[in-house]
Amino acid sequence: VDALMSFFADDLEFFHDKDGLLDHAQVKTGFTRVFASNPDLRRELVSDTVEVHPLPGYGALQTGRHRFCHTENGQVDCGTFSFVQVWRWAGGEWQVARELSYGH
Repeated sequence: VDALMSFFADDLEFFHDKDGLLDHAQVKTGFTRVFASNPDLRRELVSDTVEVHPLPGYGALQTGRHRFCHTENGQVDCGTFSFVQVWRWAGGEWQVARELSYGH
């Protein structure tokens, strides 16, 4: 979880269509909970849906869809959802500063 969270800025604003607005600490808690209850969780980008656009003087905007799969009640359960990420280039590294996750 710590390695994953390093991709997110400390001032992260994560907007989720089920959970509302979450900050960095809330997102970390959520990931920790999800990974503990879904040890085989996989995320796959739907490659033909990904678009990246520059945001001059700031970073980049990425949109797309991703598919999450895990085993639930002995069956593989998958769902495909949409996302928008605002990446910030600062201090020689890319971090997600704003995230929208929707279509759940």
